[in-house]
Amino acid sequence: MRKVLNFGLVAGIVLAGIASFTGCSHRSYTKPGHTSAARHRATMRTYTVRGRTYHPTYVGVGDTMSGIASWYGPNFHGKATSNGERYNMNAMTAAHKTWPMDTMVRVQNLDNGRSCVVRINDRGPFVKGRVIDCSYAAGKKLGLDRTGTARVKLTVLGFAGKVYRPSRAQKARKAPAPRVLLSNFGVQVGAFRRYEGAKIYQRRYAATVDRPERVQIRKFIVDGAPLYRVWVMGFGSEEEARDYIRDQGIAGGFLIRN
Repeated sequence: MRKVLNFGLVAGIVLAGIASFTGCSHRSYTKPGHTSAARHRATMRTYTVRGRTYHPTYVGVGDTMSGIASWYGPNFHGKATSNGERYNMNAMTAAHKTWPMDTMVRVQNLDNGRSCVVRINDRGPFVKGRVIDCSYAAGKKLGLDRTGTARVKLTVLGFAGKVYRPSRAQKARKAPAPRVLLSNFGVQVGAFRRYEGAKIYQRRYAATVDRPERVQIRKFIVDGAPLYRVWVMGFGSEEEARDYIRDQGIAGGFLIRN
């Protein structure tokens, strides 16, 4: 089995995270498939790893995210995860930096077409570009045990360990799944006189965030002519927005408050 680079880092952060989130003794764990209300609140607090600050956020059914997936296995079997469970490499679980504990997620391997459903019970992976760290069992279903990493698409399916399945009535009236409001911290990534230029930037930056609707085009009249500004909204804080500017290398990008 091929190990990936974030194994040691995930282990350290898991153990440190338990202490900082809960203050519980090393013998205190929740049962598999369940995150207590107190621990759930704790795991949604802002936290910092190696100088990088993360802001856990609530998501809605149908939300997506794309990036690189990895896996972690035998070296962490039986150790504590961020929600207080013991890591079971044979269970269908995964680590995510910001999505809530017990969120149910479909992971689709874009390289080979395989997919599986996992439950978030840990934080990580803390490697740039990686969006999810799968258990050994999930990684094997996706083919990660052979490749180590792969391009994936994540889709939120449900919460509290349950997959959301709309009723016939909901389907008939096309009732939307619950969503959360975006915050008013944002980044301006470009401004254009031509709408076509703004659309190009909108498509480009939609691939860098969890929800495409976060990238918005706003029309302003400047010196008597339209100016189309492209904004990426929904950051949890000014610090998170500044991290985005740095990580994406946006020359001339600046913070806005909507």
